[in-house]
Amino acid sequence: MTTDAGVKIGVLTSGGDAQGMNAVVRAVVRTALHEGARPYAIKEGWQGAVQGGALLTEMTWRDVSGILNQGGTAIGTARCDEFRQRAGIKKAVYNLVKEGIDRLVIIGGDGTLSGADELRALWPELLQELVAENQITPELAATHQKLHIAGVVGSIDNDLVGTDMTVGADTALHRIIEAIDAIASTAASHQRTFVIEVMGRRCGYLALMSAVAGGCDYVLIPEMPAAGDWRAQMCEKLRIGRAHGRRDSLVIVAEGAMDHAGNPITAAEVQRTLEENLGEDVRVTSLGHVQRGGTPSAYDRWMPTLLGYTAAHEVIHADADQEPIIVGTRNNRLVRLPMMHTIQQTRAVKEYLNTQNWEAAVSSRGKGYREMLEIFETISSPVACSHGDFSTPPRVGILHAGGLAPGMNAAARAAVKLGVDRGFVMLGIEGGFPGLLEEKIRELKWGDVEGWAEDGGAELGTRRTIPTPEQYYALSRAIENTKLDALIVIGGFKGYKAVYEMWQERGRYPAFNIPIICIPASIDNNLPGAEISIGTDTALNNNSRTLDQIKQSASASKRCFVTETMGRKNGYLAVMSAITAGAEKVYLAEKGITLAQLSQDVKRMVEAFSEGRRLYLVVRNENASPYYTTDFLARVFEAEGNGLFDVRAAILGHMQQGGNPTPFDRTLAVRLVHKGIATLAQELKAQKSGASYIGQKDGTLEAVPISHMPEVMDMQERLPHQAWWHDLEPVLYVMANPNFTEKLGRLQIVQD
Repeated sequence: MTTDAGVKIGVLTSGGDAQGMNAVVRAVVRTALHEGARPYAIKEGWQGAVQGGALLTEMTWRDVSGILNQGGTAIGTARCDEFRQRAGIKKAVYNLVKEGIDRLVIIGGDGTLSGADELRALWPELLQELVAENQITPELAATHQKLHIAGVVGSIDNDLVGTDMTVGADTALHRIIEAIDAIASTAASHQRTFVIEVMGRRCGYLALMSAVAGGCDYVLIPEMPAAGDWRAQMCEKLRIGRAHGRRDSLVIVAEGAMDHAGNPITAAEVQRTLEENLGEDVRVTSLGHVQRGGTPSAYDRWMPTLLGYTAAHEVIHADADQEPIIVGTRNNRLVRLPMMHTIQQTRAVKEYLNTQNWEAAVSSRGKGYREMLEIFETISSPVACSHGDFSTPPRVGILHAGGLAPGMNAAARAAVKLGVDRGFVMLGIEGGFPGLLEEKIRELKWGDVEGWAEDGGAELGTRRTIPTPEQYYALSRAIENTKLDALIVIGGFKGYKAVYEMWQERGRYPAFNIPIICIPASIDNNLPGAEISIGTDTALNNNSRTLDQIKQSASASKRCFVTETMGRKNGYLAVMSAITAGAEKVYLAEKGITLAQLSQDVKRMVEAFSEGRRLYLVVRNENASPYYTTDFLARVFEAEGNGLFDVRAAILGHMQQGGNPTPFDRTLAVRLVHKGIATLAQELKAQKSGASYIGQKDGTLEAVPISHMPEVMDMQERLPHQAWWHDLEPVLYVMANPNFTEKLGRLQIVQD
């Protein structure tokens, strides 16, 4: 569909700022240009619409260059009391129509979007008033009879009902976890208790997820106050934790926390309670606006880019009768939500809290929120066997297999704590399958895995080596000698392959007839059923930081960087790294590299530098081509540049596997393992011996028989037959190349 060159689209940010807003603005502007529309920034939020003039600025491609990795909002935000009044809204209508803008992408919270819907509702009658007052012509009014709106929610609280994640929430969680990790080290050194206050007036998302990811002891949130005497419960829980080996105690308090009677709970009150009852020196840290600041996380770059692209596309190509929508996320897909219905649902949560309808408040947050509440209660409590009813405690082994993935320790920690709660004897197997062959096994108790959540690496060790057919007998004897009743394998394709082969050989080796669960942990993100594996998010954030630094190093010269990411033959890391870093080109193993393609790319690169470009970033998947290597590409680009620019190659290497796991990888590990432990418990109680992997379907975790593995992936190439992210590569070129002409249409959207 070709857009009329006269179509104008406005973009504004309003309310509190959130990291990732700039990614949305950039995507809206460049998508509009790609679709043939004219984008305008409405600066300082609704104040810009009311005031008009210089605050309505037409945007060019270069106007949004360099903002992808910046926090805050480049076009400004401000509260505008005048817009709350009809007279102020009328001024906004006049200024927008005068400029020819009748399509808006609005980035903000529920107040911002409610104001947008009121503007839309009043638009026709205010147009007629302006015509009657001779402020605009009837012809101009007729040309802009309806206002089309698409909203993107920017809120670190993650409080919008119907979407998995709002823009800024992931980065805010990064800031909180960075603080918790730092505090935990000093707290453990002194055996001290810390109370940490985080944002969340009406939503406990940040508090709950940071408590899970940070390995904390207690959390106080608005939606689910502790029944009874919360003070006594909290103090008792901390006492038991210390008795089981914890050196530190961390309590997270959401700023909107309350007790069962609806009375506010403050961090200062928690501090007094702990000091009076535990006799300890308790410190309080309020993170405040630190949570809003800093460089956006990888997720708060690639997902807002998709949201901005979709929102702009929706309003530019809106039908005459299309109602205003919010573009949100659900299970890594985009979802179109009816704006006012969604806002009403979100505001209903506030009423549930006011009326102390805790059950409804939690249910409104979705089943995943309730699940995490239950999981936290279990993993933070050393009291065992809440579900255990086995006559003899099952002995469950944990091992890692394959390459290192950040978050393996978080998964192992969760397995131990959740397993102990089920009544299992949890056994750590050191050094992967070779360690099992050598019977290097030790029991892990609740306190033995304290501090593992935040650590990168793998305390149990991991190996890529898996048993050969000649070793199956020895492997079966090792399982018998160590009396394993079940096995949890946390790792990548090699681990899955080993379990698949054990399942095939169970007829010849009876010892293999035990329940086995595979938990996906691989930065390659190439495992069956797992849309995102443990470790992938951390690797992507590592790449984003490194690519930011590479781009910064090139700011003083004309330079092309050819960078190489891991991923084997799976291009997920390469594509997402390119989107998050704002790269110009990505080469994937799925598509390969041809000489004709290189010729076109070189021509485009030379044209870009000739037109003033100072940096050209190329991302190459490590197995994109066995012939056109990273070094070869750099040499070709250097030769064809003829001195117009220089070229450097950068192989990101094993830094992608290092560092502390991100909050996402920690919470994902807990959710996956929780499902795995529940599946093992069912198998053991029913005396079954299935081998399964934990996959995701429509946002729900499920245990899939390992026998299905060849049906969903190419076992030789180690690639799933279908990958949800394959359609995202062209969006990169809409953002990176002003001359990109291919029309993409809608991305995959889940209808609400």
